[in-house]
Amino acid sequence: MNTEQQLLKRINDGDAKAQEELYRRYAGTAMAVAMRLVADSDAAADVLQEAFVKVFLRIGSFSWRGEGTLKAWVMRIVSNEAVDFMRQRQQLAYTELPDDELPDDEDPDVEGIPIDVLQSMIEQLPPGYRMVFTLYVLQQLSHKEIAAMMGIRESSSSSQLIRAKKMLARAINKYKKEHEI
Repeated sequence: MNTEQQLLKRINDGDAKAQEELYRRYAGTAMAVAMRLVADSDAAADVLQEAFVKVFLRIGSFSWRGEGTLKAWVMRIVSNEAVDFMRQRQQLAYTELPDDELPDDEDPDVEGIPIDVLQSMIEQLPPGYRMVFTLYVLQQLSHKEIAAMMGIRESSSSSQLIRAKKMLARAINKYKKEHEI
């Protein structure tokens, strides 16, 4: 398998098989990122397709800075495309819950809870909360980066994350109580 730098050189030299290799290498991870952000498999497939079109159109302007930077760049394009997708469909509405409806425990213990159950809990967050949570916790973007990407203030990103964590805490605590974990 080629390193990212070798793969990038082959793509920039016009090697179509290198483009296929790039797609095969990152499509699975990119689809997982898209699914976390849009929570619908058909929409995620659309996001993935549009993202890779942009990757291949812009790859000539990508500056390789070390192993892992190409993957990070591809995932950033997927994230941006997912945000654009949700914005175009006006699905980035934020649900405000009164503070008294939210639990105080922001970080409950998730031990014993199956990963697919946790993923489902994340998917059930309101779209704006899910987007901020995913970009911050799973993509490790800063609130400044999220705010710029989503067209919101940094303080809004921060408050959406807090509310997303509290909603997840409530769902986790409920699950643990129901399953006696």
